[in-house]
Amino acid sequence: MAELFVDRAAEFADGDRRIVSAGTLEIGVFRWEGEYFAYRNICAHQGGPACEGVLMHKVEDVLGPDRSFQGQRFSERDIHFVCPWHGFEYDLRTGECAADRRLKLRAYPVVVRNGDVYVLAD
Repeated sequence: MAELFVDRAAEFADGDRRIVSAGTLEIGVFRWEGEYFAYRNICAHQGGPACEGVLMHKVEDVLGPDRSFQGQRFSERDIHFVCPWHGFEYDLRTGECAADRRLKLRAYPVVVRNGDVYVLAD
């Protein structure tokens, strides 16, 4: 397994992302709330650059006691990234497609060593 240098941890703030490449392989690496997440940068829909879209809090429906629709709000915990080609949303923590949890991006381990961030790719 190859280690790809991503950035110095001190230069990689919460909410940041980096796209790293090795040959034809591209991996999106995100930092959120002190954790790192890395996924192959290929959308499950039509191969777009899934990791290059906006980060946004998940939109949740608000239901009343009778299960009637009351409106929507942004989740306080769940964050998604959105493929810029066709709007497919992925859960930042799992890589699962928000619309169809059976679709999932390929995840890669991230390690921090001596102040540097690396993604482990095969």
